[in-house]
Amino acid sequence: MATRPISPEDHDRIAEAIRAAEAETDGEIYCVVAHASDGYFFPAAFAAALATLIVSLAVAYGLEAWWLTIRLPHFVLAQLLALGCVLVLLWALPGRCIHLVPRRLRYQTAHANALRQFLARNVHRTSARTGVLIFVSIAERYAEIVADSGIDAKVGQHVWDGVVRELTRHAGADRLADGFVRAIESVGAVLAEHFPVTEGDTNELDDHLVEI
Repeated sequence: MATRPISPEDHDRIAEAIRAAEAETDGEIYCVVAHASDGYFFPAAFAAALATLIVSLAVAYGLEAWWLTIRLPHFVLAQLLALGCVLVLLWALPGRCIHLVPRRLRYQTAHANALRQFLARNVHRTSARTGVLIFVSIAERYAEIVADSGIDAKVGQHVWDGVVRELTRHAGADRLADGFVRAIESVGAVLAEHFPVTEGDTNELDDHLVEI
């Protein structure tokens, strides 16, 4: 997914896209990009411990097949030393931890983070329950749109899935800012169709991209 930092100019473009989209609807759009949704040290450490156990058992059977013996205390000490080295390596290179975590767990963690952001940023507290969160977690290569109950009653999930596909396509080409702008335009068009702007509409959420 995207690796380039989002520039101040890109932040301005995204903020302007949000303002333009919200000018046509009573809905509210909020954007969050997370560099990672978790450090994954403990899941990675569990995977490393399991791998160390499997490898050590394979070595033990190999030694037995070759009529070689090793004292049990020495064998256990070698296991602990190997595991300790792996854990120190994971601690020193935290960016590598995620590669030891199954994709399903990564997606579950990113999804949980999206829901946390939806609540923490008060997207769920708009007066008509028409807030939409556009969320991307870069390390997990994950994107999601979380819509409040007022929108879910009128817009099917397949609509958001299409927006997410286009967003991830842009992010995969290292054009994350362009992806956000396009996603905001698409979400804005959907909101304008179902929740057109009315007189007295107020801006209830900040119009900018939040990086965490």
